[in-house]
Amino acid sequence: MPTIMPQSELVRKAAAFLAEQRSQTPGRSLASLLDEAGMRFNLTPLDAAALERLFRKEPPAE
Repeated sequence: MPTIMPQSELVRKAAAFLAEQRSQTPGRSLASLLDEAGMRFNLTPLDAAALERLFRKEPPAE
């Protein structure tokens, strides 16, 4: 029987997955990694956007 996880735990697992994948496959685009993480961890669009901001290399525009 599957266990229901809180959304915050899924976001943490997705962030760990993204960090691991970026170190293992540095040539892979952030967009494709975010798509995969979104499907694997059932992320909301807001969660995916927050992870994108976290992992984006460019500083935010002011």
